[in-house]
Formats: sequence, structure tokens, C-alpha cells
Amino acid sequence: MFEQVVFAGGGNRCWWQAGFWDIVAPKIGLQPRIIGAVSAGAATACMLYANRSEDVLAYYQSRLATNRRNAHWGNLFRSGERVFPHARLYREALKAVLGGEHFRRMRDTAPEIRIQFSRLPRRLGPRTAVGVGLLAYNIEKYWKQSLHPQFGRRLGFTSEVVRVQDCASDDDLVSLLVASSCTPPFTPIEYRNGRPTLDGGLVDNVPVDTVEKGRSTLVLVTRRYPKRPMVFVHKGRLYVQPSRKVPVSSWDYTDPAGMALTYQQGRGDGELFLTDWARHTVWLGETARARMIDDSKGLEA
Repeated sequence: MFEQVVFAGGGNRCWWQAGFWDIVAPKIGLQPRIIGAVSAGAATACMLYANRSEDVLAYYQSRLATNRRNAHWGNLFRSGERVFPHARLYREALKAVLGGEHFRRMRDTAPEIRIQFSRLPRRLGPRTAVGVGLLAYNIEKYWKQSLHPQFGRRLGFTSEVVRVQDCASDDDLVSLLVASSCTPPFTPIEYRNGRPTLDGGLVDNVPVDTVEKGRSTLVLVTRRYPKRPMVFVHKGRLYVQPSRKVPVSSWDYTDPAGMALTYQQGRGDGELFLTDWARHTVWLGETARARMIDDSKGLEA
């Protein structure tokens, strides 16, 4: 079975991963030894061991019921108030669904979870780095549709990885997850060890470098790559992507219904994955490794 699972980032799109996991994991006995994750994918991976997806969806349904806007421009003229509510709501949610007994449950039951965040290029200040990094990220993701972008590394962004198991408290875990998801202007710069951090996706939003090479690895992405099938092999790893574009935007904090629909799509795609599970398991054998075909065509029968 899969020794490792990688959770890509994607903000609200990561509800697809939760739905997929809730259907597939119990059916195939998915118990990875290592999980590598970034941004909201990291929060999702933690949630799956700390809480129940349905309970967390209910929390968001209640918490976001009064948040009608993603930008409160009137706060520009109010001291101490932020235009974007995301940072406050995200921190509150992480504390509520991963704190206290949930944190202890995760520490007791979760495999090793490795979370990636980015460090800024030395020659750039935080504001400049944010602009340059996001521009490079969007060029590669939307124009080149790169599965594993390279521009961020070439610009000097570097990644750091911290294990959830090394977090001393739930506050420490929340700080780590916020660092991994830090995307100004929605969230302010998060500092770790006195140095600024940014979203780990600026290095790679599908953080396969957080796990070990040569191990059976399942990668759950949240963005549609139209030239690839729902399930495909790439560089010795099995990737699964949504069967269609998910019905929620990454940073839309006014749409809890969209989160629920995205979760349900993940469950549906999990069922699709299981209908062809016998075919997918071919990949797990050494013989299948030698028979891998071009990743744009999926798995060889």
C-alpha cells in the first residue's frame, strides 16, 4: 500500500482532498508512514487525524454565516482593523478544530506529517518578495500549467520543512500552518525564528520533496490539469486530481456551501477511484514500474 501521501495546497479547494480521503482511506486501508503537505493541504492533513470532516464543515457553516464579504474596505479608515478577514478567521478555525483534545488526538494517531513553508530570497524584502513570488507562481500555474513549478526556486525562494510531531503545543501548530499558508494581502507575514515566511507553495504547491524518493507515494492535487487524466503516474508517483474543476475559490470566505460541495465532489471522485482500484494497484508492483507509460495517458492496463 502507499507508504507516503502528499497533500497539495489550494485553500478551500483542499476540501476535495478531505472528501476523497474519507471515502478511499477506510476502503483500501490507507495508513501512510509519512505525509508531506503545504498550505491548506497541511491543515487538511492535520484535520483528518484530529477531527471529523463533517464537524469541521459544520463549524465553517456557522462561523462564516455572518461574513458577507471577502474585503471590508471601510476598515481602511479604522485603526487596528484589517480589510481582509481571512487571517483572523483562519487562525480561529485552526485553533477551534485542531486545538485542545483535537491536538492531542492528532499527536496520538497521526503518522509523521511534514509541513513545508517558504523563506524569502535574501535580496528581497517581504513586500517585494510577495509580489514577485505570486507573479511567478501564477505564470507557471495558469499559463504553463506546470505540475511542479521551478520559477520560485530560480528566484531564490527556499523551502523549510517542520514536522507536526515537533510542535510543542497547538499554538505552535497553528503558527506553523499559518506560515505554510501565508499569502498577503489575505494574511500578514508570519515570522518563525525571527524570520519572515510565505506560503510553501511559492516553492512548490505539490510538495513531493517533503517525502522520500523511491517509496510508494499517493499525491492528491486540488487543481485541474486538463491535459492529464484524473489518475496518472508521474516520476514514480501516483497522482489523483479532481475529475472536474471544484466549485469553490481558494480564498472565498463567503461560500461555506461551496466548501461542502467541494467535499462532496471529493467523495464522488473517491468512489470513481475505487471502481478502478484493481487497475491502480498494478502500479504498486515492481513489474508495473517497468511498464509505466507516458504520464499524460494515465496508467497502463
